[in-house]
Amino acid sequence: MVTSRIWFTAAQKIALQWSPEQISGWLKREFPTDQDMQISHEAIYRSLFVQTRGVLKKELTAHLRTRRQMRLPKSHNAGSGQGRILDMVSTRERPAEAKDRAVPGHWEGDLISGGNDTHIATLVERHSRVAMLVKLPRKDTTTVVAALAKHIRKLPEELRRSLTWDQGKEMHAHKRFTFATNVQVYFCDPRSPWQRGSNENTNGLLRQYFPRGTNFSGISQSDLNSIALRLNQRPRKTLGFETPVDKLREVLH
Repeated sequence: MVTSRIWFTAAQKIALQWSPEQISGWLKREFPTDQDMQISHEAIYRSLFVQTRGVLKKELTAHLRTRRQMRLPKSHNAGSGQGRILDMVSTRERPAEAKDRAVPGHWEGDLISGGNDTHIATLVERHSRVAMLVKLPRKDTTTVVAALAKHIRKLPEELRRSLTWDQGKEMHAHKRFTFATNVQVYFCDPRSPWQRGSNENTNGLLRQYFPRGTNFSGISQSDLNSIALRLNQRPRKTLGFETPVDKLREVLH
């Protein structure tokens, strides 16, 4: 239940252009022992809809960064439970070495969709930002996890530690992937691409080679390997202008 105290506090912070996520996090820090003042960012959005009968008040909407008048529920299948990924492990449970990028072998992954329902998978190693690109004939979970496992198994053992993915249905068979590779999969919160920040950045760089709407059916795995090599040999500001290849080479023996 959302109390009037939380509602009033949230409205004040939104007026200061705080995001619902920032409000939720601040409340946890400000009132760590007061459960009546704990609320998720999604609950803040839902509360705004209840209070305003489905449409955010103009004075509050003006302060939300997205300026959206309507917000969809977390999942259209939330009520039935259909479509949920079983046995998900949250990114919050990733080991510290993955969070601080201190140890190589922790990956972030995603699908890029192109024209005519074509897709490729992108994988980025968190420590070095080394990227791998994987051709996918289809995007069903059996095909995706098999293709990812095939590429991950080619890596030395010290580069096979974890994989962070969003909650796309292509990873429903994540347990099969873990069994084949011994790599634990961690799942991001819904609509939280910053939890795969390195991967999102790499996907943006790939638009240089694959503009939106590119049909991937005519692009071979060899083509993808060549493009990945170009990215991996490109100096990165975030690495002090080292290349991902050089950064990874420093930690491999």
